[in-house]
Amino acid sequence: MVCTTTLQLKMLLLPVWASMLLGLLVGFVPVVGMELTEGAKSDFDHTPNTEPLPSSSGSNCSQLTLKLEFSSKVVEHEYIIAFTGYFSAKARGLYISSALRNSGDRALEWHIVPRQNPASDFPSDFELVHIRQALPSSLLTLEDHPYIKRVTPQRKVFRMLKYIPSPEPAAPCNATRQSWQSSRPFRRTSLSLGSGFWHATGRHSSRRLLRAIPRHVAQILQADVLWQMGHTGSGVKVAVFDTGLSEKHPHFKNVKERTNWTNEKTLDDGLGHGTFVAGVIASMRECQGFAPDSELHIFRVFTNNQVSYTSWFLDAFNYAILKKIDVLNLSIGGPDFMDHPFVDKVWELTANRVIMVSAIGNDGPLYGTLNNPADQMDVIGVGGIDFEDNIARFSSRGMTTWELPGGYGRVKPDIVTYGSGVRGSGLKEGCRSLSGTSVASPVVAGAVTLLVSTVLNRELVNPASMKQALIASARRLPGVNMFEQGHGKLDLIRAYQILNSYKPQASLSPSYIDLTECPYMWPYCSQPIYYGGMPTIVNVTILNGMGVTGRIVDKPIWQPYLPQNGDHIDVAVSYSPVLWPWAGYLAVSISVAKKAASWEGVAQGHVMVTVASPAENNSEAGGELTSTVKLPIKVKIVATPPRCKRVLWDQYHNLRYPPGYFPRDNLRMKNDPLDWNGDHIHTNFRDMYQHLRSMGYFVEVLGAPITCFDASQYGTLLMVDSEEEYFPEEITKLRRDIDNGLSLIIFSDWYNTSVMRKVKFYDENTRQWWMPDTGGANVPALNDLISVWGMAFSDGLYEGDFTLADHDMYYASGCSIARFPEDGIVIAKNLKDQGTSTTLKETAVVEGVPILGLYQTPSDGGGRIALYGDSNCIDDSHRQKDCFWMLDALLQYTSYSMTPPSISLSHSRVAPPTGTERPLPQRLEGNHLYRYSKVLEPHLGDPKPRPLPACPHLSWAKPQPLNETAPSNLWKHQKLLSVDLDKVAVPNVRAYRPQVRPLSPGESGAWDIPGGIMPGRYNQEVGQTIPVFAFLGAMVVLSFFVVQLTKSKSKPKRRKPRIKRPTYLQQQQQTTIGKTPGV
Repeated sequence: MVCTTTLQLKMLLLPVWASMLLGLLVGFVPVVGMELTEGAKSDFDHTPNTEPLPSSSGSNCSQLTLKLEFSSKVVEHEYIIAFTGYFSAKARGLYISSALRNSGDRALEWHIVPRQNPASDFPSDFELVHIRQALPSSLLTLEDHPYIKRVTPQRKVFRMLKYIPSPEPAAPCNATRQSWQSSRPFRRTSLSLGSGFWHATGRHSSRRLLRAIPRHVAQILQADVLWQMGHTGSGVKVAVFDTGLSEKHPHFKNVKERTNWTNEKTLDDGLGHGTFVAGVIASMRECQGFAPDSELHIFRVFTNNQVSYTSWFLDAFNYAILKKIDVLNLSIGGPDFMDHPFVDKVWELTANRVIMVSAIGNDGPLYGTLNNPADQMDVIGVGGIDFEDNIARFSSRGMTTWELPGGYGRVKPDIVTYGSGVRGSGLKEGCRSLSGTSVASPVVAGAVTLLVSTVLNRELVNPASMKQALIASARRLPGVNMFEQGHGKLDLIRAYQILNSYKPQASLSPSYIDLTECPYMWPYCSQPIYYGGMPTIVNVTILNGMGVTGRIVDKPIWQPYLPQNGDHIDVAVSYSPVLWPWAGYLAVSISVAKKAASWEGVAQGHVMVTVASPAENNSEAGGELTSTVKLPIKVKIVATPPRCKRVLWDQYHNLRYPPGYFPRDNLRMKNDPLDWNGDHIHTNFRDMYQHLRSMGYFVEVLGAPITCFDASQYGTLLMVDSEEEYFPEEITKLRRDIDNGLSLIIFSDWYNTSVMRKVKFYDENTRQWWMPDTGGANVPALNDLISVWGMAFSDGLYEGDFTLADHDMYYASGCSIARFPEDGIVIAKNLKDQGTSTTLKETAVVEGVPILGLYQTPSDGGGRIALYGDSNCIDDSHRQKDCFWMLDALLQYTSYSMTPPSISLSHSRVAPPTGTERPLPQRLEGNHLYRYSKVLEPHLGDPKPRPLPACPHLSWAKPQPLNETAPSNLWKHQKLLSVDLDKVAVPNVRAYRPQVRPLSPGESGAWDIPGGIMPGRYNQEVGQTIPVFAFLGAMVVLSFFVVQLTKSKSKPKRRKPRIKRPTYLQQQQQTTIGKTPGV
């Protein structure tokens, strides 16, 4: 019995001893498991430090929070001359000389600006020229040359990197932390993996709460799964356009080339931003990048003073095309989507199969703040989230504003990923933490680089196919709309699955239209459609993975589902005549059929689109690849609401930057001087729109002249911050409409010619210094519109706080009412004269400034008019105190003829002004508004109105009804041809973990990566030898225990001598047999 117990004990302790010995070997054998580190430096901490350091060279754990700001201005006398093709420097000079010689301008002085950079030895498609004393005719003569495509001014770009404190506390660098080497973050590991024994020895007696710190961003996105499969970015060329990189930075092993495109004689990074971006993409040590074996091409396009020029980018872009770059990260952007040389060159880059990844901007949470080039269809635009999958506050929101006022913006960003508190390489060594979409962009760029390296047939990889894989695999974030998250959060493994099963095809973004799905389909889902309303426009992007160019075959087909009332809606489709490069648009206009005027329900159908592209490698002449895609449509229809509930927003008369410079409505916001957010109810007036919907109003958008809507359908026309002029026919029609019952609300803004001269700017079209062509609003044009009722705004410029109807209000750079009918209601307040403060630097308070007026027109059944001199209280851009309550009161007045007592009985009510005190404002002499206006055209003397354009006419598609049931759920995994994500699994991971190279003499620390594991084939001999010896040692130990066990079993058991029992005991035992003992 004793021998049996001893043997069982040995057998029980055998796996324990083996675990202990194997555990000792774990330090030498790279295996996947869990590691507990005591007193080690934190290798990943997404929480920025509260006191950021200007440099990370002194510490391996510095943590910074970064705020990026961009601005640009035109360089005087310098012009970019774009050619129709690539020519030598000699040929370009001859073409320019020939063109300017024919101008006849004898006072013209010009010379070609030398550009000393790596691209100067190659043919180019542009030239930088310095021209002085140029007449406008001389510049026009340049554009008349057959080989010159365009002449645009040189731009100087400023990027401000500001390190700001973060309210979140940072974990100490030497704090105890738990790190996982598993490919699945934050998943419980099995106790059978060897960690259970160690966790069970005494830990229960001293339980403590450990702060879980996330791993590096590459591991969080499961890049280590692809690393274990042997994919580390090898053979992929990735370009980083930023501030450069030091030559001997210890984090990088494969910097193929560093080039300088600035006027500074250095290739090194003096700021750290370029180093950080490169580290997120390709760092091999400490703060791990996604693709450490990729070829890094560093383009230094920003100086240490954070200055760049358009011509620097153009030369660098040409060089990137020449070097056949695969992936390009551009962590910059700006609002000017009409910077033609830059935009054209981005198109040329992607047409040459360069996958461009760009940040969408840090202007959130305001909507309509997308930056270029991330807002282009052929570029992957990236937004930012934090590590809790919340949209980062700084991340810019959609929609795009290119298409306004006539159309509707596209969905952007394309995808979101971690951009808040991301760890990356420090300036000289170590790691630091930064935030911003310029951080999220290299996360996606690194992921794209890694994905490209996994594809065997690289011909399948292009800007369209990569974007298709990313958006089809993205994980949608709950409770977030499409203008915030695009298609969702980056999912690296799912993208790998799709990309490695990909077949060239076309796809749509978004892939379906569901006006009933909230909140993802906001703003479409926020308001049902009805008969007689303005058509709902959805701007869909066509991605063509079959080729750089393509076309839509025949016409898209509209197929309504009859069982789902699809015949209750009408659909019109317009589209790009040519899909280039890799993409185009599909504008779908949806309206309710007349027979559904009083019907309520859901209607469904789909649009079929066939895309064709030339077959690049098809031996047959004229061969084409075709792909047919289906766009499901689902809408909610209600009965037409009453006239008093319908509000029409005038979008047609709003102008914004670009193309022209239009100043911000609040002059105090000097750091944001341009009005560039679109002035749309779904961009910078989003909160106002949401408020009106919550109050039961139906808000529609007018993207055409006033002559193009039926006023009998609407209760109120809402004009806010209008900069455009008015056609005479519009003025006449509006007067007639108001006489017939339409009401009008106008929110104006400042207009003062003295202030406009004070805030002059350099106009890129006229190549001269100009004053703004309008103020915050075009007050002279508004006065022409309302003069028939004896109303006018003044050129006064006022600001200040006041109280109205027990509400705190702020007047931000608004104008006053100069003239109003004597039987109207006028409210006046004491305000500061901001015009005097701006021009004369004097502060004065003006008493009784008329700011609000209400008027009932005298005609029988006529409408009502309300005027207010400032729009900032309903504008999200720089709103300090909202006045939505006042908008409600004004709509009650205009729609229901209910005069609010809080206004009519206010103590601030004054007699209406007559307008005799001072002259009404006049248009700025010599203004060039006609260059950007849809109403004016140039004329000898003053500009004149253009002929009134025809109203938009939609060609409704002929329906091809389907008598079948529509799908119930339009949102499901987007399938690319036959690829089903649920059936495509990640291949078995072979037991391979690339090794970290050993530190060179003089470098600090022994191993910077937890467990010594890092992608890349470093130190191959050591990495292959150590596992062999470890395996042999383990086998020797196990053999020893097996031998000992065998010996113990083979020994014969010794019998103990048997002692004969006494006779009386044997007799006693016999007498007790058969008896059961009692209890």
